[in-house]
Amino acid sequence: MRAESSLVPGALLINGTVGVGKTSVAGAVGGLLTDAGIPNAVIDLDWLRQSWPSPPGDRFNVTMMLRNLRSVAGNNLAAGAARLVVAGVVEDSDGRRQCGDALGVELTVCRLRAELATVRKRLRRRHENQPDALRWHLARAGELDGILDRAGVDDFTVDATTRPVGEVAADVVGKAGWL
Repeated sequence: MRAESSLVPGALLINGTVGVGKTSVAGAVGGLLTDAGIPNAVIDLDWLRQSWPSPPGDRFNVTMMLRNLRSVAGNNLAAGAARLVVAGVVEDSDGRRQCGDALGVELTVCRLRAELATVRKRLRRRHENQPDALRWHLARAGELDGILDRAGVDDFTVDATTRPVGEVAADVVGKAGWL
C-alpha cells in the first residue's frame, strides 16, 4: 500500500481501566493503519512513565510521562507519522488536555470497556506469578472504572469484553473515522 501524505496529523488515545486491553488494541490499530498505508506510531503511556522514584505528589509519574510524550510524539510526527495511537489512562478533563498539549495534534479519546469479571480474569492471567501486583490491579480495576465513568472524557466507547482484539481494533478505527 502507498503511504498517505496528505492527512492532517491526529492522535487517538485508547483509554480504559487496567486489564481492558488498551495496549493490545493500540498495537492492532497501528497494524490496521500500516496495512492501509497510513504512517503511524503506537505509544504506550505506561512505558513513558517508567522511572523511579516518582516525585512526591505524583503517584503515577504523570509529569515524566508528559515530558516523554511530548518528545516521542514530536519525533514521530517529524519522521512523518500522520496518526499517533496512544494507549493509556486519562482520568479527567485536565489529563486529557495535558495529553493533547503534549501530543501537539488533535486528540480523540476512545474508551475501551469490558465487564469487570472479564477484566479480573485477564488480570489474573497477566499477574499469575505476581501476587502483590495482582492484588493492586484487581483493586484498581473497579476503582479506575468508576473514575472513568464519572470523568466522561471519552469521545466514543468500544466494547472489548468478548470480541477478538482485531475486531475491537477495527471498531475503534471505524468509530474514529481513520479508515
